[in-house]
Amino acid sequence: MSRMVNCILLKKEAEGLERMTYPGDLGKRIFENVSQEAWKQWVGHQTILMNEYRLSPINPKDRKFLEEEMEKYFFGDGPSEVDNLVPQG
Repeated sequence: MSRMVNCILLKKEAEGLERMTYPGDLGKRIFENVSQEAWKQWVGHQTILMNEYRLSPINPKDRKFLEEEMEKYFFGDGPSEVDNLVPQG
């Protein structure tokens, strides 16, 4: 049986992550409070951030920025707007 969480992003009970997807205290909070669906949404947003701002997960400054954005995405005021992004549709 799947592990269920009360997803902080989706505001409903949903299937939880199978394992910690990020290290440390933030990773523990995500594992305990974020659903698989919400995590997939974050990965999509993170990809947009990395592409638009030309970020590299190898660069410590870029990793710190992405971690801060992840914290805001799940536990803060929501995702930051991406400058000059034209929504597809």
